[in-house]
Amino acid sequence: MPRPAVTIYSDYKSPYVYVALADTYALEHDFDVTLDWLPYTLDIPSYLGSVDGRDPHQWRRVRYAYNDARRYANKQGLTLKGPRKIYDTRTAQTAILFAKKHGVFRTFNDNVFERFWNHTIEIEDIAEIVAALDTAGAPAADFPAFLHGEGGAEHDRIRTEAEEAGVFGVPMFVFEDELFWGGDRIDLLRERLTERGLART
Repeated sequence: MPRPAVTIYSDYKSPYVYVALADTYALEHDFDVTLDWLPYTLDIPSYLGSVDGRDPHQWRRVRYAYNDARRYANKQGLTLKGPRKIYDTRTAQTAILFAKKHGVFRTFNDNVFERFWNHTIEIEDIAEIVAALDTAGAPAADFPAFLHGEGGAEHDRIRTEAEEAGVFGVPMFVFEDELFWGGDRIDLLRERLTERGLART
């Protein structure tokens, strides 16, 4: 009988996903569940405005978000440098699906998150994503065709279906159609998994 799944919607440009990685991975260690990571590519300008068009209130929200995430990063010994611009992460997000398909998701995911927040990868550069897939052990030469074909289409379908299911941000955890938004909701998710008798003994 397959184990119940917790779906995680993620985006590499979210600092809150990065600082929640350890607690997220721990779910699979502590509970009899599988983790199904899916891309949910954020449209930052739609709710925080473009860099040139943000009003003072939006800038306060942005500055607070990064300062808040940096506190969580510092507690874990992680480096979190503020991004240089608003990134289009669709290429890297589609690579999540490619990495999963070839059984190297965790290696790829950890590498890209760490490098992005340390400013050592250009996440919009397909050549750099191909290189990261190659380092993880995937047949990286096949990725461009995947991105421009079935993978890109799947990425877009997943995003549409996520929004129809109520997803609006990341990290978003979904268990039995119940949504838990943010790393600070993982404790509530753990309570729900315990109630379902899924805690490992």
